[in-house]
Amino acid sequence: MMDQPIRSATYAGDTLYFMRVYLFVMMLGVAYALSQPISSGKPEKDNLLPATAPNTFSNQGWPDLPSWQREASSKAVENYAATQEKKWRRWNEAMFERVS
Repeated sequence: MMDQPIRSATYAGDTLYFMRVYLFVMMLGVAYALSQPISSGKPEKDNLLPATAPNTFSNQGWPDLPSWQREASSKAVENYAATQEKKWRRWNEAMFERVS
């Protein structure tokens, strides 16, 4: 123990070690800060994009839409959804049919 050289406080290895520790702690703090969600103080509905918010005819900006057009639109949407469901069901059966 007596033959070990005495190191001063200005030894370069000690300084680099403390800089690495400081850098690690700073990066850890930044990662923590970035991982926290930011609350806007608004209701959740206001945070959604207009394309993903639940729409009705009254909030789309078409309050003067005739009733026959509303009914035709909702019927067209229902028919389209049914057609797509049938198409995907057939595709699913064709792709994953069991080999007998």
